[in-house]
Amino acid sequence: MTSCDVIGGCPSDYVALSVSIISFVSLFLRSTLPFIIHKVPRPKGSSFWLPTIQIIASFNLLMSLAMALNIVRFHRTHWWQSCYLWGVWIHVPLGFGLLLSCRLIQVTHLYSVFVKRRLFPIRSYISLPLALLPWICWAALLQIKQPLSNHCHMGIQWAIPHICLPVLYISALVAITAAIHHIEFKFDELKDLWRAILVTVFSISVWVVAYVLNETHEEIMWLQVTTRCVLLVVASILVVAFFSISFSQPLVSVMSLNKKDSFGVKSMGQALGIPDSGLLSQNDPTLDVDPNQPLDKLLLNRRFRLSFMEFADSCLAGESLHFYDEVQQLEKIPVNDPVKRIYMARHIIEKYINTGANMEVNISHRTRQEILTTLDIAHPDLFKNALNELLQLINMNLAKDYWSSMFFLKFKEEAAMRNVDHELEQVNGWDFSPRLSCVHCPDDPFYQDHMSRDPTTTHYH
Repeated sequence: MTSCDVIGGCPSDYVALSVSIISFVSLFLRSTLPFIIHKVPRPKGSSFWLPTIQIIASFNLLMSLAMALNIVRFHRTHWWQSCYLWGVWIHVPLGFGLLLSCRLIQVTHLYSVFVKRRLFPIRSYISLPLALLPWICWAALLQIKQPLSNHCHMGIQWAIPHICLPVLYISALVAITAAIHHIEFKFDELKDLWRAILVTVFSISVWVVAYVLNETHEEIMWLQVTTRCVLLVVASILVVAFFSISFSQPLVSVMSLNKKDSFGVKSMGQALGIPDSGLLSQNDPTLDVDPNQPLDKLLLNRRFRLSFMEFADSCLAGESLHFYDEVQQLEKIPVNDPVKRIYMARHIIEKYINTGANMEVNISHRTRQEILTTLDIAHPDLFKNALNELLQLINMNLAKDYWSSMFFLKFKEEAAMRNVDHELEQVNGWDFSPRLSCVHCPDDPFYQDHMSRDPTTTHYH
């Protein structure tokens, strides 16, 4: 104990290090396996970068604690073991600060979308540095004042203001979460968020006590060993709790590995339970297609729309048809269900409208900005202008080629086969029960057939 309390390498240190490694590996697998198993396309924009930055910040936090607290024993001192590198810059702005700032930005986006019903007006690449600015200023102040000792301790006069920033940011998280408690979320975001916040508050409370004891009782060897072990273990629990919710990607949350029914979910429409958002069924009506009819009316038929969509995908121009299909699903959601409409509308914006989206559609800049700056993301006519523009492009570029394609011929053949099957079903479903007839029994041509089919009718005839 007397030799490892200063230079590190105690058995409890390696236990804490093992816990931190396990927690980070589980965090990484939790964030990547749904994409690998369910083949979900990688999102773009803040939906991808904010969770990715949280993973990096979690690694920085755990690594900085392990280095600054002398968890691992090094036989030689190297320049990269500097207390100000690990205990100040990596731990403060790039660890704790980055982790809390990402979570604060995500909760603010949630509040803006579901309470204010509009997209957050400030882009994440601007709002995140602004949220991180106080942490950078504090790290710069510590670098200038040089309060750290050779063992990376800063003393009680610096330790107390050092813990104020995490407490302040967690208080902001609690306040914003309380402001959205009345929203009936579809993917348990609020419940998971409250669970994560409760674990975080408990972890921070324990972490603050252990940190103050570690800073103020440098001479007590057993307390140093115990508190640095507690600091690293609590930080490991903290990073897992902070990543326990992924409300920036609700579809991935539904398709998590711990849900048995997640394998049937392939689209946001299915996740929200929108009718007729899955595969075609036998009850879907057929359509006698007339190329002279307006395309927007033909596309209302789901079988025709999927056939046209397959043709457009073969031409590498299927984004417009997929956009049209998902907007049709959005229109099936009642106007008096704004939460579900917000989910679907935000999914469509992230997938088709945002610049650089996976399936960005070709619409005018004016129409795109009207959607992105809307004051009501649940408005029924949010995508009306975009649909009109895309229908014009489809008519000019795809419709004429479709009528002469193999996809249309296949659609006509399948429609004809379904009509024949429907007629056969009607024939087989005829009622051959005895009927009153003006023809006497011996002269009735159906009399023998009736007798053979239903012997109980003999007395009747």
